[in-house]
Formats: sequence, structure tokens, C-alpha cells
Amino acid sequence: MDDTTALHEAIAALLPRLRRFARTVTWNREDADDLVQLAVERAILHSRQWQAGTRLDSWLFRIIKNAWIDEVRARSRREQLFAPEEEGEHVGDDHAEAHQQRLAVQKAVSLLSDEHRLVVGLVLVDGLPYKEAAEVLEIPIGTLTSRLARARAALQELLSDQARTVT
Repeated sequence: MDDTTALHEAIAALLPRLRRFARTVTWNREDADDLVQLAVERAILHSRQWQAGTRLDSWLFRIIKNAWIDEVRARSRREQLFAPEEEGEHVGDDHAEAHQQRLAVQKAVSLLSDEHRLVVGLVLVDGLPYKEAAEVLEIPIGTLTSRLARARAALQELLSDQARTVT
């Protein structure tokens, strides 16, 4: 098996993690799928830029992060609004309460700043170590930890506000 085939197989094996990260960043299934497709295309097109022996997942997460930043900038230039995923998708489901909780968390995360959503996606959702997440975001580890602390505090506040408005 040549190096190109091995790289393509390694990328394919990472697709579920890439999609999970993209969903965390975008909070829209279609945008996430488009973002992963774009990232994989860029990775294959620029595969010579990846250095063997380094973490492929970190490289791909960085591509996703940069592609999302590009997309958000393009959307703001076009003055387009993007709506959250439809919230009534599973109305009447037997697991309505769990679904309600998931929606509350999704809504709270969607209200975070892009910086905080990226940190939450990499560390809390995908489980990347702080060092790796800092490398993906190209920030010092201290900045990552402070952003994560602020993101957790903001999430806790948002979720407690939502709980107070429901009761």
C-alpha cells in the first residue's frame, strides 16, 4: 500500500470525529457535512503539507477550523443569517425529555462566541487533550484553558437561565 492510499484510509477513519467536530462548530447538519467535505478535499489536495509523524487529526481539525472561519466571514459579507437546526424535529418522541435537554444544550452552545464554541468542540465534545486543542487553534495553552473556563461558566449560566425560564 502506498503512502497516498494509507493517508486516504486514515482520513476516512477520522470522518466520524471530523463530522462531530464540525457539528459542534456549526450547529447545523448540512453546514457540518459541507465543512467536512471541504476539509477532506483540502486535505487531499494539499496532502504534501501534512508531515508524517504528526497527528493527522489535529491537522484536519485545523483545516476545519480555518474553513469555518472563512465561511463565517463570507456569510457576514453577504449579510446572510443562518438559522439553527429546526428544533421541532422529534416532537412526540418517547424520549422527549432527553431531546429537550439536548436541544437546551445545543441552544446554549450555539449562543457561545465562535472562540468558545471551538474550544468546547475540541476539548469537551471531541476529547482532545489541551495541548492538541491549543495546537489546532494555534493559541497558547494558557489561552485555551482560560477560554474553556469562560465557556464552561457561560454554558452553566445559559443553562441555568433556560431552566429558570422553563419553571
